[in-house]
Amino acid sequence: MFQLDEEFLTNLGLGAMPTEEKEAFIEYVLEQLELRVGTELSQGLSDEKLEQFEKLVASEDRPGATAWLEQNCPNYKDVVKQQLEQLKEEIVAGRDRLLAPE
Repeated sequence: MFQLDEEFLTNLGLGAMPTEEKEAFIEYVLEQLELRVGTELSQGLSDEKLEQFEKLVASEDRPGATAWLEQNCPNYKDVVKQQLEQLKEEIVAGRDRLLAPE
């Protein structure tokens, strides 16, 4: 689907970021993406459904979690794309701040 890696950062104009900062920033972007997607997808789901999904994630059952998403949130890929695009726009808008020396 997509890769959050050094090429991702380079495409956003962050190729000059120090390596250790790149790794931390990629982790931050992934956390933000998961939070935003999770927040949007959880709207309208019952507590029972959310608990089912949380158990799959906690057990690191990626195929099971994907199958659950396909069944219970068939638009999840669109939500991921939308949230990723929004994050990219925010990153590009703040790029100068991110690259500024401290």
